[in-house]
Amino acid sequence: MCCIMGWCSPGADRELMEKCFERTKSRGPDDTRFADTGSGLLAFHRLAIMGLTPEGMQPFSLGKSYAVCNGELYGFEAQREELVKKGYRFQSDSDCEILLPLWNEYGTDMFSLLDAEFACIIFDGQTGKYIAARDPIGIRPLYYGYDSEGAAVFASEPQDLVDICDKIMPFPPGHYYMDGRFICYCDIAAVDQFCGDDHETVYKNIHDKLVKGIEKRLVADAKVGFLLSGGLDSSLVCAVAQKLSHQPIRTFAIGMSEDAIDLKYAKETADFIGSEHTEVIISKDDVISSLEEVVRLLGTFDITTIRASMGMYLVCKAIHEQTDIRVILTGEISDELFGYKYTDFAPSAEEFQKEAEKRVRELHMYDVLRADRCISVNSLEARVPFGDLDFVKYVMAIDPAKKLNTYGKGKYLLRKAFEPDGILPESILWREKAAFSDAVGHSLVNYLKAYAGEYYTDAEYEALRRKYTHAQPFTKESLLYRELFEKYYPGQGEMIADFWMPNRSWEGCDVNDPSARVLSNYGASAF
Repeated sequence: MCCIMGWCSPGADRELMEKCFERTKSRGPDDTRFADTGSGLLAFHRLAIMGLTPEGMQPFSLGKSYAVCNGELYGFEAQREELVKKGYRFQSDSDCEILLPLWNEYGTDMFSLLDAEFACIIFDGQTGKYIAARDPIGIRPLYYGYDSEGAAVFASEPQDLVDICDKIMPFPPGHYYMDGRFICYCDIAAVDQFCGDDHETVYKNIHDKLVKGIEKRLVADAKVGFLLSGGLDSSLVCAVAQKLSHQPIRTFAIGMSEDAIDLKYAKETADFIGSEHTEVIISKDDVISSLEEVVRLLGTFDITTIRASMGMYLVCKAIHEQTDIRVILTGEISDELFGYKYTDFAPSAEEFQKEAEKRVRELHMYDVLRADRCISVNSLEARVPFGDLDFVKYVMAIDPAKKLNTYGKGKYLLRKAFEPDGILPESILWREKAAFSDAVGHSLVNYLKAYAGEYYTDAEYEALRRKYTHAQPFTKESLLYRELFEKYYPGQGEMIADFWMPNRSWEGCDVNDPSARVLSNYGASAF
């Protein structure tokens, strides 16, 4: 996945920065390099995915300027050709080598020209300024804080900033930082005008844009694998990828030893598309023994994120230990665009759209954070086709009345878009959604809740939860996660806006657990 860090001060403490940066070595185990810009330090841990030769190692330099980037720049070849025509010469096949020439040519306008998931830090040798930026969804992580002298410090993960910055915050997606200010270059959730496409046109555009988003994410100089839960989203990604591939793709599914819901559906999908399929079976001991490590690597106390991360972390750990795969495609972000089980309760199209905008803007703190950390800590790179910028912009602009579940089936538009292809069994294409943490096995969540329930007495719970004013714990489970979070990120709770929960202002959604399992419409999702 790679990891970047930048301490934007001539007084940067190299020894302290090296110590802190070492915490995220697993993001880029292939090589590490620091660059002294003369006005601070840039650092890079490399996981070689594109341009595997030593020439692809960062930081890149051009004249007196430097850049580090954790990202994938899709379609960079055409941009590089244009830059060659302008006289630039490139030493590697790395996509990120185009960033400094782009900066020279376009300045901050370059960020809106990128079809990419990225986080980068640039030092402009001409002006002596530092610039940082992050992709519009926040698929690639970036955090910031300030040292004791007020200088900005950036890093891929918050744990790199502990011991340097008093307050650590997520870098806002779709923004760049320059001259001490964050400036929005793309609010991908905002819709200026809804498109008037009819249903058939909507189906075609959803289909074609998602296929294109998947296809471009198959390009890598390293080996690619796929997480397959057996749900609609991951199954579509795998089925399309298999159709585009000349040999069986490799798919991976995980489940609890006693009650995994999704393993049978994942196998059904794998058998149908002809993938080389691997099942990873986990136990209660695997879950409980991994909990503290998962909270540490996530840097969150959110209940949903932690529950869903248990299975994802353990399946990615198995992929890392047992294969030579380096890139993983996943099915995240579909829910935020097309709806959750709880958005069936949206009282109007306008409310559905407002909820989608909120969820897309918060993705970087929840589902996207989960995918990044669980995958990257195992020295793998996450790619998220449903996060393709063109795809997201289009789906967000579809008339929200068409996205409301008035069809008797959630995500109806997405299902209909791929129905004619016949690339999935009907039983999978039209299967009810199950929450990932539940689908790994209802017992997974039950074990976590029981473990937390035994960890505190009722009196301890009441006393300890009141220590927190921001996102106050409201169950013993949420308190346990908050206490583990504070152990590694003391006083940094504001990095996470709040608990991911259904919109409790809607009738039918006023619940005290984030799992869709507690909703009245969960129904067949449990089987």
